[in-house]
Amino acid sequence: MTEKRLRELLGNFSGKRVAVVGDLMLDRYYWGSVHRVSPEAPVPVVEVDTESVRFGGAANVANNIQALGGRAFLIGLVGDDHPGVMFRKMLTDQGLETGGIVIDPARPTTIKTRVIAAGQHVVRIDNESKQDCPELLRAKLIDAVRSSIRSLDGVIIEDYNKGVVTRDVIHAVIAAAQEHGKPVAVDPKFNNFFEYKNVTVFKPNRREVEEAVGGKLKTVADVERAGKSLLESLNAQNVLLTRGEEGMSLFQSGGSVTHFPTTAGAVQDVSGAGDTVISTLTMALVAGGGITESCILANCAGGVVVGAVGIVPILPEQLLGAVLRNMDMYRDGN
Repeated sequence: MTEKRLRELLGNFSGKRVAVVGDLMLDRYYWGSVHRVSPEAPVPVVEVDTESVRFGGAANVANNIQALGGRAFLIGLVGDDHPGVMFRKMLTDQGLETGGIVIDPARPTTIKTRVIAAGQHVVRIDNESKQDCPELLRAKLIDAVRSSIRSLDGVIIEDYNKGVVTRDVIHAVIAAAQEHGKPVAVDPKFNNFFEYKNVTVFKPNRREVEEAVGGKLKTVADVERAGKSLLESLNAQNVLLTRGEEGMSLFQSGGSVTHFPTTAGAVQDVSGAGDTVISTLTMALVAGGGITESCILANCAGGVVVGAVGIVPILPEQLLGAVLRNMDMYRDGN
């Protein structure tokens, strides 16, 4: 990849519209310091300095798409509660579309609360439901995809096993995208791991693959066997297996296998890194990038966000800088 090609791809990000179908979350952070242990129990007392609320889950994917210059159409559920009101207001405040948000009065809006002291996570509290959403609401989610599919450049399915991405939603979304020639990228979880057939890119991480195949991926040979097996069983065009500090591995339907070493420096927090990877990957694909080029950008984007504490989106200037710093590594990527 050349600098000219890189700048061309990044320029093509502007205005690309991508649907993100999946589990919506809010991430609440309490930031503070610890100076003593509680007299009530052997636990640290965190003195809170600041707090913040950010998009999480599929909403973080949408936030990354918007930060990169795209237009995200977010499709998912929130509860009929205060966090749900907050979520919709945040969407409006940040200029994100709200037409795909469905309210489920029977479940809480998923909110994950993290307490961080001196840059370290102390505890996380999850308020959520993992029950499959009812058929009526699933139909509304599917209709939101079908009614907008012609205006989309691509689709991301972001599954966190919270009950939104059910089998019928998966099959209907993929079928609609295929009918209209739209690329589909998938970030799976265990429950419906093998339901994602015939997609453009299937992007599991190492732990998810180990759970699905029932064995540890200890060596490169293990990784390659697992990747090729997934490619065949899912009839995917591409499988991108992310491997943490060991980078990522791309398996293409034509038989090509490419291993990308990590570009991360000092890792502070891996929360949200997978969201950034799939966002960047999909934006690059719909901007006209080849799969290898798109993986290069995604790999560099992931390397940037793990250097920050908390969930943060990738910005175009950060992505440009990261790829340029690692240009020699990818000189022949295309």
